Amino acid sequence: MDLHFRAFSFVDRITSLEDKVRIRGRYAIPAGLSAFSSSLAAEAVGQLAAWAAMAACDFRRRPIAGIGGAVEYLSSPQPGQELELSADLDGMDDDAVAYDGMASVDGVPVVRLKNFVGPMVPVEEYDDPERVRDRFALLCRAGAAPGGFAGLPSFQVICAQDSSAQSRCATVQVPASADFFADHFPRRPVFPGSLLMQVNLGLAAEWAAQLPSPTAGGRWQLRAVYDVKLRAFIRPGDFLQTELRLLDQSDQSAMVLVETRNAKRLVGGARVEFVPEE
Repeated sequence: MDLHFRAFSFVDRITSLEDKVRIRGRYAIPAGLSAFSSSLAAEAVGQLAAWAAMAACDFRRRPIAGIGGAVEYLSSPQPGQELELSADLDGMDDDAVAYDGMASVDGVPVVRLKNFVGPMVPVEEYDDPERVRDRFALLCRAGAAPGGFAGLPSFQVICAQDSSAQSRCATVQVPASADFFADHFPRRPVFPGSLLMQVNLGLAAEWAAQLPSPTAGGRWQLRAVYDVKLRAFIRPGDFLQTELRLLDQSDQSAMVLVETRNAKRLVGGARVEFVPEE
């Protein structure tokens, strides 16, 4: 099976594109999945913005993950639901594109991306420009057949034993091979930044569950991620070291700094906010 535009593509249809800067689309989450994370919903918003950026430059260049001001986690998407996607480009040139965006289900926001900037790179280094152009045309017409995404492989995560109340570390092994590499990207496989965020948010959530409860019988829940930075490509098979540090905690919120390194080189980081569960 050709996994291109199937294994890690989260836009089924582009419903409108105005002035090459305001784009709307949809993605049907396959009903057979066991789960579909909010990080993948954020990935869908980024992919929609990428389609607008590529169309604006006639598919010469494409954005890749870079930096973001904030991702707000507002509700949880479920298998079988349809994501309503929107993105607005705030500026673009051959070097970078800036955008905001959102994913919703039945009008209820799931994730909101604010102040994201993606570096622009040549399309031909990562994919076949003609295939990308043809895919865009299909999405703008009848749309693609849903159900291509079959889920994600498990990631090996090893937590260090010498963690403390203020910090902890974990090692994550990127799969040496996985279906999503055929889609991200065919000519230059790269571990998706959204999957790095998903793994790191899982580690942060496990730690938050062990922090003192914000209220009697209450729990911490993920609210937002700030100052998202992806500084370098992550290749298949890489070993990553993630460190989490508790920056601040009160009755209203807990803030955790998450930084990931590859052979001591900082490749990603963010501040993760938890609030009392409603």
